[in-house]
Amino acid sequence: MNGYEDFKKDILVLTKIDLNSYKEKQMKRRIDTLISKNRITSYKDYVALIKKDKEKFEQFVNFLTINVSEFYRNAEQWVILDKEVFPALIKKFGKSLKVWSAACSTGDEPYSLVMALSKHIPIKQIKIIATDIDKQVLDKARMGLYNEKSIAAVPAEFKSKYFTKIGSSYQISDEIKRQVEFKEHNLLKDPYPSGCHLIVCRNVLIYFTEEAKEEIYKKFNAALTSEGILFIGSTEQIMNYKELNYQRNQAFFFQKN
Repeated sequence: MNGYEDFKKDILVLTKIDLNSYKEKQMKRRIDTLISKNRITSYKDYVALIKKDKEKFEQFVNFLTINVSEFYRNAEQWVILDKEVFPALIKKFGKSLKVWSAACSTGDEPYSLVMALSKHIPIKQIKIIATDIDKQVLDKARMGLYNEKSIAAVPAEFKSKYFTKIGSSYQISDEIKRQVEFKEHNLLKDPYPSGCHLIVCRNVLIYFTEEAKEEIYKKFNAALTSEGILFIGSTEQIMNYKELNYQRNQAFFFQKN
């Protein structure tokens, strides 16, 4: 299919998503597959379709967003968070911590953060900002309905306390939901929150170009309070973290200088 450059411009106008910031070959291949599924043969016709059909528009945004999500993903890192990171942050900043779960997908991560923090702070004092570019996943997150695989790693004490089985799914309790504020946010375009004590952004930036990654890590650094922590995913590394004003605390935890 020809005309991908024009397509990227059209998509930027329509969705505010800049496809230039994603790895081209990978992204183009995925988009071409979706377009073919809709039995359309040109980018131009596909743009026309998503302009007039709200459902197809939502399908496209949902498709662009890579949603591989589960509670307490990479459990050993959550142990470090529980035993070392949270106690150090509370000691330094007190119990009113500002925590941002960036690119939160279907809510598994911010809800995990509430549960993990509840061991250290009364639940009503916990406030998590959770953002994602995709409206549909945010709707799923607000609904808080998960399959068994998603919640497999949740500690047993929390599973029995905060989940209700509905058919073969599990509904997270309102007590946890109330502590999370979900918002739409584009990491490449929108202003970042400020004064964060902890930013969690995991297994998302692998899909971005090196330039886009560096830009985001810089913005995260500016969004953190001095000595705040950035928690990244096990598929990611920040090679030039010193240049970006971080020091490495643990494998996936970086502290702002």
